[in-house]
Amino acid sequence: MEFKKLSNLKKWYLKYTDSAAYRNYKLQLQDIHQDENFYNKSIALQHPDLNHPYKTTTVFKHSGNSGDIIYSLPAVFELSKKGKAHLFLHVNQSGEYSHNYHPLGNVMLNDKMVDLLMPLLLHQPQITVVEKYDKQPVDYNLDEFRSYSILLDRGSITRWYCAVYGISYDTSQPWLTAPKDERYVNNIVIARSHRYRSPVVDYGFLKKYPNKLFVGVQEEYDDMKKVLPDLEFKPVKDFLEMAIIINSCKLFIGNQSFPFSLAEALKVNRLLEVCYKAPNVIVEGKGANDFIYQPQFEYAVKRLLE
Repeated sequence: MEFKKLSNLKKWYLKYTDSAAYRNYKLQLQDIHQDENFYNKSIALQHPDLNHPYKTTTVFKHSGNSGDIIYSLPAVFELSKKGKAHLFLHVNQSGEYSHNYHPLGNVMLNDKMVDLLMPLLLHQPQITVVEKYDKQPVDYNLDEFRSYSILLDRGSITRWYCAVYGISYDTSQPWLTAPKDERYVNNIVIARSHRYRSPVVDYGFLKKYPNKLFVGVQEEYDDMKKVLPDLEFKPVKDFLEMAIIINSCKLFIGNQSFPFSLAEALKVNRLLEVCYKAPNVIVEGKGANDFIYQPQFEYAVKRLLE
């Protein structure tokens, strides 16, 4: 049945005579506005060329967060599957973060993050060049998904790139490689950023489990140590070292921050704290576990460790 918008007088009358019908009307109106916005934005899109050349060398650009770069690698590997990939990282592009919780402030990627990422990215056999972007010609701009009407606070980040380029990749399998280090095989590795935290989750029960190691930034560690006094901090020289620690541990526990992107890409035994406001990280494949509420969190840890 065709939806008819009401005049201001009819809306006022409906509001005070039938509150349930008025709420339903408002919801329908909201849906129509969302559809109209999606349609108008979609018809104005300049879609990328979908006749992928699959060359011996394919060049990519990305200016997003470190985690977004890790989640973009399945698309990178699929689009360069007949050769090698070159990746140019565009620093100091502005980003919007609520409550200023992001360690980089108001930018998505800076010089320090590029330096930390390079050893890990260059460890991947398919990637032969990682450099800072300086107007070099590229085959694929991996920031294109931002111009689409994709709801970025839900779904799977890895699928955003597939949706833009019309491709697919089996993300239930590992897409990142890193060595192992026997020193960390008995460790529970934890990473919990200030962003994406659940207000109903408490990590304090982990006190009874030994050998807990924190990876992340100092401020995050200091905050977690208030809850877990025996938590050890492991600074890393670069993200390859972080990947080695995560790839070697007994269990990784984290929220939707950069270290979890490594755990997901490596397919280690992992447990994700899902952010109910922005569930845009989906665990898949071997070792995948997640939780939203405290009882399930405690049960999952017991199941995985005991």
